[in-house]
Amino acid sequence: MSTIMKRLLALTMIAGLGFSLAACETAAGFGRDVEKLGEQIQEGVEK
Repeated sequence: MSTIMKRLLALTMIAGLGFSLAACETAAGFGRDVEKLGEQIQEGVEK
């Protein structure tokens, strides 16, 4: 994987975390958001 792709992936993940923090209103909501993010990452790795 090229350096540009690694940086783009990291930037996308950071932006996604920022958006999920802004979107959820409670600690429980944040936990669900993190769990969904983890599941999506696992699905992406398995493909």
